[in-house]
Amino acid sequence: MEKLQKCLECGAAWAAGQTCEDHFHQMLFWEAENPRYGAEVHHLLVLCYYLQHPSLYSPAGLSEAQRLLVEFVERETSPGEVRQRNRARVDSSQRHWKIKGTAASHGSYDRPMPWPMTAADVVAGGAESYCDNVRAWARAVNETLKTVR
Repeated sequence: MEKLQKCLECGAAWAAGQTCEDHFHQMLFWEAENPRYGAEVHHLLVLCYYLQHPSLYSPAGLSEAQRLLVEFVERETSPGEVRQRNRARVDSSQRHWKIKGTAASHGSYDRPMPWPMTAADVVAGGAESYCDNVRAWARAVNETLKTVR
């Protein structure tokens, strides 16, 4: 009998040895295979995955990612508009904060988050439903994060 393992950050069960990172790479593969997928939802894929794995961000990066998710989900701002609006603010030559987490300084939440949907759920839906499932994932992550704002 295989021992069920869970992700220490998002709490997702790792079935058949498939980790969250494996699911993330599967989604990136689908986007490479079908560039339309990436054009439509890549920004949401990365945000959702990283928000559910907050140690990948610095504390400031985590806060910025939460703000970006609100822009995309609640205000329906396009990735191009967000890039244009934030260009100077996130320019690495002008920014005084790190995006990426390190062992010494990484993002976290005050309590475990009850994520209703994870990368595993998106992958389980298959490539045919990928874009719709990533959008649903983004809405679910945004709603969950409202409980900590």
